Amino acid sequence: MNWIMKSQPNLKILITERQIKNKIKQLAKEISRDYKGKILLLIAVLKGSFMFLADLIRELSVDIEIEFIELSSYGNSTESSGEVSVIKWLTKEIENRDILLIEDIVDTGLTVSTLLNKIKSHKPSSVKVCSLTSKPARRETDVPIDYLGFEVPNKFIVGYGIDYNEIYRNLPEIYYLENE
Repeated sequence: MNWIMKSQPNLKILITERQIKNKIKQLAKEISRDYKGKILLLIAVLKGSFMFLADLIRELSVDIEIEFIELSSYGNSTESSGEVSVIKWLTKEIENRDILLIEDIVDTGLTVSTLLNKIKSHKPSSVKVCSLTSKPARRETDVPIDYLGFEVPNKFIVGYGIDYNEIYRNLPEIYYLENE
């Protein structure tokens, strides 16, 4: 048991490390099949998606490039502010590229919707979304999720890259905060 778990008894396991690994292998097979013969540009949304991205790319069998962007809509809260701020934008040209957005969670849909609109304005060949988790009960804006790991309940989740106030990212499983 991890020291964080001992100090935070209100964390309850939701998705195990084994479940995550199995789902990533499945997603990687689907993505590799769909992009066979292409060079795929993965755009990972920092910071939450970094662990998912790292494990996913090790399972992909297609040529890839990686870009990172950083957005914020939560600040230090467990609720989205409803406003999406761009902290870091792309360094590569994306026109005529096949793009796969990598997200840790699709919650209200606002961040992904804003991001899709901004990326589409740069005229990529295609753009799809791959998210480790989705919380449909919180959806305010309908967004496509082309490759989805897990639907999660309307609880605040942490672990496997997903944080609360910048902590808990290092947990190998996904937990929910019981009192949220």
